[in-house]
Amino acid sequence: MNAMTRERVDLAADLRYAIERKQFELHYQPQVRADGSLFGFEALLRWRHPSHGSIPPAKFVPIAEEAGLIQEIGHWVLDTACRQCKIWQRDKPDLRMAVNVSAMQLNQEHFVDQVLTVVNRAGISPDSLELELTESLLVGDNEDVTRKLYALRDAGIRIAIDDFGTGYSSLAYLQQLHIDSLKIDRSFVSNVDCFAPGASSRTAILRAIMSLALELNLTVTAEGVETAEQHRFLQIIGCQQLQGYYFGKPQPAAPIENLIQPAAAVTAM
Repeated sequence: MNAMTRERVDLAADLRYAIERKQFELHYQPQVRADGSLFGFEALLRWRHPSHGSIPPAKFVPIAEEAGLIQEIGHWVLDTACRQCKIWQRDKPDLRMAVNVSAMQLNQEHFVDQVLTVVNRAGISPDSLELELTESLLVGDNEDVTRKLYALRDAGIRIAIDDFGTGYSSLAYLQQLHIDSLKIDRSFVSNVDCFAPGASSRTAILRAIMSLALELNLTVTAEGVETAEQHRFLQIIGCQQLQGYYFGKPQPAAPIENLIQPAAAVTAM
């Protein structure tokens, strides 16, 4: 326990200098339409620590939140992702960028103004940006969150619910808030095998989510697509957008340049 505590303290201290020392980088995972055509990317944060190597976000993000550093890091992610989106839009003008937002970021008093400033400075249209929020941020009577989401949507920013189905899964917020899309958690997709015994029960959740989204006029993105069979099944049930290793793993910006072409289709990896 002492060793773990020391490690957390050391990482928190190192996080304070990670941005200025250029230890952070963004990897980008393709997002495609049902036919495989590329329409955007999700920006994913990576930390290349000089002595510990690559540290996963699940390990350092909670430390950043405890240390009060997530706002600065989150702002860097948003700014970097929007600037990269602008660069790629030179070849693909309709490209979109998805960025994850933490509760601490959303709770900042001037969060909406900060987002719009970053978008304007990058030179992209507001509807080029999609902010991904977890369900837990939207459950409950939080007037401040509701007000900010309305302001973002009024400005043209898209709002998506990430990892849908794994949180509280209260459906009330889907009626109360203007949300653009749901991202189905990979756990509902990874076990899809249409020919295995009991497959109907596992695919029933996916069908139910699609039915709900259709009634509410929401777009659905399925995460964690890894096989051709999963792709075909999701096409059959009407899933509009897909993301996963089958279409591309997260990569730094440089190797992705070849994908940024008009009418590009992402092939299986």
